[in-house]
Amino acid sequence: QVQLVESGGGLVQPGGSLRLSCAASGTIFNPNTMGWYRQAPGKQRELVARFTRAGSTNYADSVKGRFTISRDNAKNTVYLQMDSLKPEDTAVYYCNPIPPLNYWGQGTQVTVSS
Repeated sequence: QVQLVESGGGLVQPGGSLRLSCAASGTIFNPNTMGWYRQAPGKQRELVARFTRAGSTNYADSVKGRFTISRDNAKNTVYLQMDSLKPEDTAVYYCNPIPPLNYWGQGTQVTVSS
């Protein structure tokens, strides 16, 4: 069964932090291909953080230095630590492999506002 369950979003003030979690079913969890995407209102979904097959991490320029992707292979879980949040980080955040599946979880809403 394919399942991706994102959690940890919420309302935070600019400069604040959140930690997102994504629990993936074992059939699709590959620690070297998982990533975090986001979709802001009226915009296309974009990849913001990912693991590479070489075992390193890559980040979109807009989040580099502020977001950190990590994982717990034993729990089939991927995390996204988000620090120094900005209003432009407001979006629904999703996890998915790279390239993404046709299936998407429900996502978790992150709202950065004072």
